[in-house]
Amino acid sequence: MEECIRFDHVTKRYGNHTALDDFNLTVRRGAFLTMIGRSGCGKTTALRLINGLLSPDEGTVSVCGKSVAENDLIALRRNIGYAIQSVGLFPHMTVAKNIAYVPSLSNAWTREESRKRVAHLLEVVGLDASMANRYPRELSGGQQQRVGIARALANDPGILLMDEPFGAVDEITRRSLQKEILRLHKELGITIVFVTHDIKEALNLGSQVLVMEAGRVSQLDTPERIQAAPADGFVRQLIAGQEVRDL
Repeated sequence: MEECIRFDHVTKRYGNHTALDDFNLTVRRGAFLTMIGRSGCGKTTALRLINGLLSPDEGTVSVCGKSVAENDLIALRRNIGYAIQSVGLFPHMTVAKNIAYVPSLSNAWTREESRKRVAHLLEVVGLDASMANRYPRELSGGQQQRVGIARALANDPGILLMDEPFGAVDEITRRSLQKEILRLHKELGITIVFVTHDIKEALNLGSQVLVMEAGRVSQLDTPERIQAAPADGFVRQLIAGQEVRDL
């Protein structure tokens, strides 16, 4: 499978704290990589290095074979969707305008195309097209998360970065959103990098699971292999009693 994202000996520091320490990782195109570890282990830092929101102090981050540092960041980010826990919808904009916000910056869609694309994206994430004219305050938490994902998909990205996107919703909604993102991954074939604090979520969503500790890779493997053969005591403790469930 073709390489999509690569970290080569990447170190990132915040003052005296080393968030990533000689970090190496390769993500293949079309993979669904989940990242799990304690708070402060470097998961979100790694995510933000992929789309150039941060720059490494040492080493190289590459996307599609080209160093992020040498990329046109605007062009790079057009190919990378970004969905976060807080959603970040603009409260004064309708759902339709929120979804179409990034394409509207470059006048990429005509008014008619925008209407059709928004309706399609709402359908993709399991929402009715009639919600296009609602405002974020009129939506449930789960619906807001789906709109956030639709917005992240608006530019037809090849890569989708997700930073604890389901962390603020109830368990029933969370399960529904998990099923939805698995369906989207299967249908769209995009590369997903998904940060979570929930080991069950990591094991059940990822085709590959990255366990991180203190800015380094503790284990990178399939969910089944991580459960069957944890690499060290930290991984063993993390997965204790957890089983992959059928979503």
